[in-house]
Amino acid sequence: MATTATAAERASESGKKLEFKGVFPANPTPVHADGRINEEALRAIFEENLAHGVNGFWVAGSTGEGPIMNDQQRTTTARIAGETISGKGLSIMHVGAISTDSAMKGARAAKESGCDAICCVPPFFFRASDQMVIDHYKAVVDAADGLPFFVYNLPQLTQVETTPPLMEKIVENVPNVMGLKHSAFNFGDIRVFANMGLKCYSGSGLLPLPALTMGAVGTVDAPLSVAPWHYSELYDAWERGDIETAQRLQDGVVEIVNVVRMFGAPAAVTKLILSERLGIDCGRPIPPVQDLTDEQRPVVLAAARKAGLLQAP
Repeated sequence: MATTATAAERASESGKKLEFKGVFPANPTPVHADGRINEEALRAIFEENLAHGVNGFWVAGSTGEGPIMNDQQRTTTARIAGETISGKGLSIMHVGAISTDSAMKGARAAKESGCDAICCVPPFFFRASDQMVIDHYKAVVDAADGLPFFVYNLPQLTQVETTPPLMEKIVENVPNVMGLKHSAFNFGDIRVFANMGLKCYSGSGLLPLPALTMGAVGTVDAPLSVAPWHYSELYDAWERGDIETAQRLQDGVVEIVNVVRMFGAPAAVTKLILSERLGIDCGRPIPPVQDLTDEQRPVVLAAARKAGLLQAP
């Protein structure tokens, strides 16, 4: 399969500068009832979020259900990301999977589809040593054939925390490491990673402004997908030094995040909200991901309506 041009290459040709910084929604992945990726709905999410000024996407992350996708689902998602986002934003395709072989297939698909970078959780389920993590990442990065690589630091789900000492080992032994998404609880490590010269995204949609003051290059999280205008305005205010506006918008993220976290089902909640707003069915989560009950769905929609998430401004 021929490799397509990346978004950065296409943007360079058109004079538009795209950088790994800013607002990167961790979007949900729409699926049909039979498990096929809903291509129309996924494109609609990308296009709508881009229209509200996001800088790129963290595709098929945890809210995007990437770790439980099969190889075909992951390949299709990478293709749609490359086709839809290129030239308008940057796509960081998450390829983490239960086996190294499956993650490598995802990395190849990301490269062939024109995604701009890959990211990956460390090996999970089996307790991973530092060497296991490094070997896994080396194989995945090699399969991506030169794409920039972001570590996905999510110890709450993987049981492996990428601490600064482990990150130093990864940088020394794995090529093309550009940065990481830091979703661990030790918020102060953002500053440490930034001082290491890494592009560190905060994984907390609740704390975008504090993360930026700590040296984060931006934010990656599910709430950004349902309120792209809010986070884009906050980041733009930070960029131009308008701290008063940025702080006002920071105060407003609490309600957005609380809606997304309802019933402990962010994938289901974001799919429901975007289905309602876009007028296209984004489906239900891939089992065994937590779904909403029929009684919970109207409660979520009522909260989303109150928070102004069902109609873009």
